[in-house]
Amino acid sequence: MSAISPAEAHNGGWIIIDVRSAGERAVACVPGSIHAPLETVDLDTSSFPPGRIALLCKAGTRARLAQARLSLCGIDAAVIEGGMDRWQREGLPVSSSTVSHWSLERQVRFGAGLLVVVFTLLAASVSPWFLVCSGLVGCGLVFAGATDICMMGNLLARMPWNRIRSGG
Repeated sequence: MSAISPAEAHNGGWIIIDVRSAGERAVACVPGSIHAPLETVDLDTSSFPPGRIALLCKAGTRARLAQARLSLCGIDAAVIEGGMDRWQREGLPVSSSTVSHWSLERQVRFGAGLLVVVFTLLAASVSPWFLVCSGLVGCGLVFAGATDICMMGNLLARMPWNRIRSGG
């Protein structure tokens, strides 16, 4: 079986493996699902309980990639069509552990883009030296991409809107 609907996954006794990032999962996740980010999904499949596996991501693309990886390991898994976006549109149960409704990755992209725009405007209206600040933001993004260490992401993760809710 290659694909199932969110309702089938919810009502059919499937083991749901969430292949999204930890930040995306903190914003909203399927209660009882197992977190296995795409980049690690085929490294330790022994942690998956026995049963029918359904893969979940935001819209379906990463779940299909995970399905191909698991297939190489001899594991048959279905993709939840439309991913978390469709799951939520259909009103199926979701839990959240943070106040923010934006993933950390989205917050970083917004913050970096805003800084570049502001520094570029300041360079055009105040002093060309503000272009150095735009360049530093670019260097930070290159560093984050090359090392998977994002200083802006680490800072944003400490903000009040990204803190774990105490009430669950």
